Amino acid sequence: MKLLIVESPAKAKTIAKYLDNAYTVRASVGHIRDLPKSNKNAIDIEGGFVPNYEIAKDKHKIVAELRQLAKKADEVVLATDPDREGEAIAWHIAQVLGLDRTKSQAKNLKRITFHEITKEAVQAAMLSPRQIDQNLRQAQEARRVLDRLFGYDLSGLIWKKLRYGLSAGRVQSPALRILVEREKLIQAFQPEAFWVIGALFETAKGQSIPFTAGVEPKNENEATQIVTAAKHTTWTIGDIKESEAKRQPRAPFTTSTLQQTASSRLGYSPSQTMRLAQKLYEKGLITYMRTDSTFLGAQAMAAIAGVVKDSFGSEHYESHQYVRKSKNAQEAHEAIRPAHATTKSAGASEPEKKLYRLIWERTVSSQMKPALTLRTKLIAKAADQAVPEFYANGSQVLYPGWLLADPRARGEDIDLPPLNPGDPLQLLSIEAEGKETQPPPRYTEAGLVKELERRGIGRPSTYAPTIKTIVDRGYVEKENRSLRPTDMGELVSDFLSEHFATYISDDFTALMENELDEIASGQREYIKTLADFYGPFTKAIKSKNKIDKISNLGEAPAGTKCPDCEGKMIIKLGKGGKFYSCAKFPNCVGARTLEGKVLEGPKDTGRLCPKCAKANLVEKEGRFGRFIACGNYPKCKHIEQDPNAEKPGDTGVACPECKKGTMVEKRGRFGLFYGCSHYPDCKHIIKAKPTGALCPDCGALIMQGTKTIPDRCSNKACPRHNPHKLDK
Repeated sequence: MKLLIVESPAKAKTIAKYLDNAYTVRASVGHIRDLPKSNKNAIDIEGGFVPNYEIAKDKHKIVAELRQLAKKADEVVLATDPDREGEAIAWHIAQVLGLDRTKSQAKNLKRITFHEITKEAVQAAMLSPRQIDQNLRQAQEARRVLDRLFGYDLSGLIWKKLRYGLSAGRVQSPALRILVEREKLIQAFQPEAFWVIGALFETAKGQSIPFTAGVEPKNENEATQIVTAAKHTTWTIGDIKESEAKRQPRAPFTTSTLQQTASSRLGYSPSQTMRLAQKLYEKGLITYMRTDSTFLGAQAMAAIAGVVKDSFGSEHYESHQYVRKSKNAQEAHEAIRPAHATTKSAGASEPEKKLYRLIWERTVSSQMKPALTLRTKLIAKAADQAVPEFYANGSQVLYPGWLLADPRARGEDIDLPPLNPGDPLQLLSIEAEGKETQPPPRYTEAGLVKELERRGIGRPSTYAPTIKTIVDRGYVEKENRSLRPTDMGELVSDFLSEHFATYISDDFTALMENELDEIASGQREYIKTLADFYGPFTKAIKSKNKIDKISNLGEAPAGTKCPDCEGKMIIKLGKGGKFYSCAKFPNCVGARTLEGKVLEGPKDTGRLCPKCAKANLVEKEGRFGRFIACGNYPKCKHIEQDPNAEKPGDTGVACPECKKGTMVEKRGRFGLFYGCSHYPDCKHIIKAKPTGALCPDCGALIMQGTKTIPDRCSNKACPRHNPHKLDK
């Protein structure tokens, strides 16, 4: 028996079709091991930054199955993704299955990679197996260890000096800093008034043309003078300027340019784009979607040439090879492109089809001739020399070239009638409009991705999760398509900028990315890289332990009095943002919102906490309603259901995790879900109402389905979680 292991069930299904049942194909369902959540003993620093991995809780059954299959197999092929993450997953699988411990076992272990899941690519990869690339694997391990050391040590300090539960990250903190810096520019911006004068002229042939004044008056009086003078003078065409310009085709997509274009054209977030691209890749429809390369292979170039000639005509074809954007383009060897250029439309859902079409258009258009445009500028001149010139701009596509394949990039033609210098113009109307200069805009998700790439912060695989993290942490809020830092986000960023400016700077973050690239290429040592970072970093952390906890963010405006004692108030930061707190706290708990509304503090129940017996239980108001908690929080995290609060629906289904509680209906930030009644001692949750039955494969709860979706397993790692994979 021969065994081939990938990381995705969808990928396994696709590959199985190409191997003529010669291999048993199984999926690890992503990473099977990771660092433990607790930082204690997670990394042996003194032993050389050795990570102590453990098998994920939801992967024990998968690992057990893979071990059984590996024992029976004469050959084991690891076909995980062709990047550092995929190399690391392959190494972890080999470690857990014991495939690299003896020479006899190692002979039966093969590693293959391919950048597109097509029959040709998979079969070609099977003919060229190799060993696990330890340099690539170590680069991923270095990133994981580096991020853990950075995040845990710095987050621990923030907990002490700002507020419990906050966090920092090697890439997320520089990303947050960029957003906060932009927000401060917006807040400090002083608008300046200016006036725009627009006029509508008519030619001798009765054609109407809108013009704009070539000057922007700074005040209304100046604008009025120009408008008045313009009405009492004669007008002619003073000059006509024409220029031809080439619009070069755009390079095939990288991860970041795909995210940016999908955002601007389709309205997809970076994380949504990556989820859709992952599905397209696993179905064998596009090449690997994590890449910073714009390179196209010779075979792909030939296929695209055929598509251009057949679809648009050979006269529009022109070969282009694009220079890679980064000298360290280590991810995939090609740009993101269709696996089969002749397939113009593909994908199961409408979003998948739209993204595929976008990739197809960009890829095919990249091998076509430049477009030729004509830009025209008409200048309207007044007889009164005190009146400024007015301008009208037009553009036309003379030759479409690559725009034939990517018509959405064309824009609209602005046609201007044929005129000659000296031709008369009749002023039909003129109007001055007062405006103000605008502050720089907030970053959109796509704009932040572009900025992170420009500054060398992060890599293609990190952009989407970085943005998701700062949003999930509550540091940033989405307003329409813009990212706005919250009060909490600004406070965390300001603290890090003041005390750890070096470690969240562009230079440091980009330098660390380059060093990780050097580990991947075998030019830098793992231990030295981490030691060079960790020594100075821990000293910097220790040096800041002396600073006082930041609880006062400034004084409240004059006249803002405490609702309880009428004393002075200060600005503090809570989970919901900034608020006014009595300066005498904790002796006085009076509080107000920034709008002046009185905030009610926790009410003492008079009952001693049964868990710590050090403080009374108090009534609190959370995001999801009232509850009772220990007054000694966060040292004691005991909480209870408020007996006066509305009780959630109890399903009566026993919790499979703790075997003590039952699954009850709850409501969270993403809507209805079901959790164990013994929370927080047991934190088991599922998305939908349990049926009471257990999954025959993994023992997890079966959730109720809908009219279109059948009952399914609550365990994401179980094939029965996806109704399309249920046994028929």
